[in-house]
Amino acid sequence: MAPPSFSDIGKQSRDVFGKGYNFGVMKLEVKAKSSSGVEYTCSGNSPMESGAVSGTLETKYKCSDYGITMTEKRSTDNSLNTTIDVTDKVMPGLKLTLDGNFKPATGGLAGKFKTEYKHERLLCTTDMGLTASPVINMSASVGHGPWALGYSTAFDTGKAAVVKNSLALGYSAGDMVCHVTANDAKMFGGGIYHKVRPGLETGVSVNTSAAGNTDFGIGCKYDLGSDASIRAKVDNSSKVGLSYQQVLRPGITMTASVLMDATKLNQPGHKFGMSLEMSA
Repeated sequence: MAPPSFSDIGKQSRDVFGKGYNFGVMKLEVKAKSSSGVEYTCSGNSPMESGAVSGTLETKYKCSDYGITMTEKRSTDNSLNTTIDVTDKVMPGLKLTLDGNFKPATGGLAGKFKTEYKHERLLCTTDMGLTASPVINMSASVGHGPWALGYSTAFDTGKAAVVKNSLALGYSAGDMVCHVTANDAKMFGGGIYHKVRPGLETGVSVNTSAAGNTDFGIGCKYDLGSDASIRAKVDNSSKVGLSYQQVLRPGITMTASVLMDATKLNQPGHKFGMSLEMSA
């Protein structure tokens, strides 16, 4: 099996802090699949502070015989995004992606070309904008047993210079996953994910800059049963996040979350959020 990509090293720990929370937003998402195999995803969200409403409609069609997947996404800001993926056809393990965005109101047109190659012990990715002087992003990760080492860089062809260098190292020991990161020798971080027992997951995250600023957080997820779970997290700035997720019936999930400033509990400014996800 291929190692995790550079961006996925430490994903388990980050998911403890990021998944299941939707602070300050009301969200509705509906997924469906037609008899012909076309997948539809319709979503809408409204920030509670502004009250503005935005939405997207996404359709995905897979042509397995040719290894092609086409995804089209329309949004209420009058933009159209189309993605075409070709997998394992040019060579085994290679995925080619062409991503285009068009805004009819302004005539704006943008595109990006991506590649991903998976091998038993190697995973490489590249992407570049289809412009005159694109920034080329490249990453690679290698795996050996429980270890994964990743490197990411970016080359600005307009400046003819490397503009980013990042390293990540991960170690997986079954129910525990550890990782450390370094970005441009200026930001350093790490995290630990631990599945204490079935139904209980915990995570620790630490990030520090060369200037000495440090962020620290602890989070956990606990399953109340097969259809409900609670999440909690707290950081060194006394921000406390809580979330409750309930499966109302098969295919319908409701999530309610709140982010509170523990130093100002009797003052306004806390963020609430709610989402409803439906799939058929």
